[in-house]
Amino acid sequence: MNIGLDMMGGDFAPTEAVQGVHSFVAANPDVSLYLFFDGARPIEGLPEAENIHLVPCEGVIGMDEHPARALKEKQKATISVGYHYLAIGKIDAFASAGNTGAMLVGAAYVIKPMEGVTRPAVCTIVPRPDGTTGLLADAGLNADCKPENINQFALLASAYAEHVWNIPNPRVGLLNIGEEEGKGNILAQSTFPVLKENDKINFVGNIEGRDILTTSKADVMVCDGYTGNIVLKLAESIYDIFKFDRKIEDDYLERFNFEQYGGSPVLGVNKPVIIGHGVSKAKAFEGMLTVSKRMVESDFCEKVKLRF
Repeated sequence: MNIGLDMMGGDFAPTEAVQGVHSFVAANPDVSLYLFFDGARPIEGLPEAENIHLVPCEGVIGMDEHPARALKEKQKATISVGYHYLAIGKIDAFASAGNTGAMLVGAAYVIKPMEGVTRPAVCTIVPRPDGTTGLLADAGLNADCKPENINQFALLASAYAEHVWNIPNPRVGLLNIGEEEGKGNILAQSTFPVLKENDKINFVGNIEGRDILTTSKADVMVCDGYTGNIVLKLAESIYDIFKFDRKIEDDYLERFNFEQYGGSPVLGVNKPVIIGHGVSKAKAFEGMLTVSKRMVESDFCEKVKLRF
């Protein structure tokens, strides 16, 4: 298994990326890592191991650069080279905490959506007080959606829940303003019957905003990316307020820390792509590699293709 990591992505790279690699390699000596870095900025402190391969590149795609233009003009930058390695099969998965737009553009136009997938989606973790874990899709990739798009998000996230998170027959809920059928805006009302008729998912109906964190009515929650991203950012702010402003220590609260999970997968593209948070530190980099490994081990992408 070969996993690629952009060592220059994120506000604290490459220092924190190096520490994350140390932790991952110690626990996974059988996984080969391809580490993409700026050749003009030598990286120090990496573990000396046969399964680590350094790939010098020319520059990086900055956080403020135009994603599509940068990928086209900087074909030797770390993200660009990483995607090239993934496309030709030299690595099995690619992860980066760098320019999110560039990662999304690369996933869509270099790796490309699976046949039958109209729009890939980003999936994020939702922790529950009872110890269970839910999944939310789309978490921000598609602001405007049609019912058939959300129907595909349900298929993609269900497969991710089943094969990567080991949730059997995951229950799918449509995020809405009420539980009753017929509630919601035009999109929600139009999506409900489409999900209801889909015999490839375990649809359990509408769920409300209060169900996202407090209940386990659904394992997978689907919505348009506009709504999903608002939910995601709200959850992040809850963690920041109580953890850093109020200085509250709590086991459940700690599960809101994105570093626990590393990064979010882009579901619906032909190979595993993991996008990390721009402020990722060592634990998050280790998590990105771990999620990448789990997706490759489960043969996730090939299993999803069968559903389409």
